[in-house]
Amino acid sequence: SNFVLGNAQVQSLYPIVYCSDGFCELTGYARAELMQKSCACNFLYGPETSDRLTGQIQSALDDRREFKTELVFYKKGGTQFWCLLDIVPIKNEKGEVVLFLVSHKDITDNKKDQDEEQCPELDEETGLEVHKVTRPQGFNANRRRSRAVLYQLSGHLQKQDKSKLKINNNMFGEKPPIPEYKVAAIQKSRFILLHYGTFKAGWDWLILLATFYVAVTVPYNVCFTVVGGRDDITPRNPPSVSDILVEILFMLDILLNFRTTFVSTSGQVVYDARSICVHYVTTWLFVDLIAALPFDLLYAFNVSVYFGVHLLKTVRLLRLLRLLQKLERYSQYSAVVLTLLMSMFALLAHWMACVWYFIGRCEIENNTRGSWDIGWLHELAKRLDTPYFLSPITSLLPDSLRPNNLDGLNGTVSQWNSTSSDIVGQDSSAANSTQWNGTGAGSTDEVLSGGPSVRSSYVTSLYFALSSLTSVGFGNVSANTDSEKIFSICTMLIG
Repeated sequence: SNFVLGNAQVQSLYPIVYCSDGFCELTGYARAELMQKSCACNFLYGPETSDRLTGQIQSALDDRREFKTELVFYKKGGTQFWCLLDIVPIKNEKGEVVLFLVSHKDITDNKKDQDEEQCPELDEETGLEVHKVTRPQGFNANRRRSRAVLYQLSGHLQKQDKSKLKINNNMFGEKPPIPEYKVAAIQKSRFILLHYGTFKAGWDWLILLATFYVAVTVPYNVCFTVVGGRDDITPRNPPSVSDILVEILFMLDILLNFRTTFVSTSGQVVYDARSICVHYVTTWLFVDLIAALPFDLLYAFNVSVYFGVHLLKTVRLLRLLRLLQKLERYSQYSAVVLTLLMSMFALLAHWMACVWYFIGRCEIENNTRGSWDIGWLHELAKRLDTPYFLSPITSLLPDSLRPNNLDGLNGTVSQWNSTSSDIVGQDSSAANSTQWNGTGAGSTDEVLSGGPSVRSSYVTSLYFALSSLTSVGFGNVSANTDSEKIFSICTMLIG
């Protein structure tokens, strides 16, 4: 029970990867003190430790061969003891030596008995050695019993055929083979994926990238593409190839999770297909189903073409909950954890930038245009020399409804407001933009146009979010309204 396991893959050092409780009691060292030290146990060497034997120990480790010897070791407190050292290499299923089993046995008492036997007692008068011949109690009875057993065995052996009396050469000649420790064969279906396999690891990283893509694009589309006034007057573009690929990846991930092993609460890997399905249904299936709904395919059926689709896509952010599960798996890799934490911080800043722009647009929407100009977007527009201005509503009308002269503008506007449902069928984007710009404007024949571009607005929003999260801001992008100030306070508290 007094042994240590050394890693044979690390040349010359062979660090200890495990030590038994008996070895700790024998040497007086704690387990934490022994970890990563050499399994040659050079920390037990002392003045009377043979240099020749220590060299043989190191040579046996380098040659990866079995070795046994007796030498003097020293405990942590300095106490000397004789130790029977036995080194046994351990091979894996490929025949490679991966570990060293180094056993230690305290033979100090045996050495003392041998020393006493080597010093015989002398007679005081003659000076001759005195050998005491003593027989234990029941010696004669034991001798008769042993003689009977030998007689019976000899008679039994004489009846055996000589061809069967073959002695195993390994018993007296060659050394016994080195024990091989192999991984038990896994009994599983070929359609079951291992959760620790190479393919599953690569697939998880691909899904992680897709999740970050969703976490970046969905808030941006909701706050900038949909809410942006000038982007509303154009029809919704068809879904991009990347969006469709992400939806396909999420669907395939659900199918793979139904055939992927998992670790049970008892620490065993579950390979049964039925148990895997039950476990997945009761854990992550609902979240994955919500995130994998093909919202972009709804565009073909003209369902919630504008604002609704982007809002529904926000439920895909639930996939970020799976990231917490992977953080525990990669917690031992500091570089991976640092990268994920930096990515999460950048993602948080991106979300804050989207909300900051959304607040600015809502402030413009809820106040009278033309006279109200205290929002941060107005301040940015003044600095960039791209101010907001009122433009005629005819600029938003389709060509078939645009009047030839300004005298018919009022009639056209009345027709626009009264037959909005018909206009939606002809050009739904113009109707949507007119409805948004008509809110709180006080006039139905003019809309607000101009202002900074979406790119400038996003860069400024991201700059404000990062400066507020990492410090208290620099004042060049400041909050002016109550809503903006409340959001700024929350951002600084989070930072």
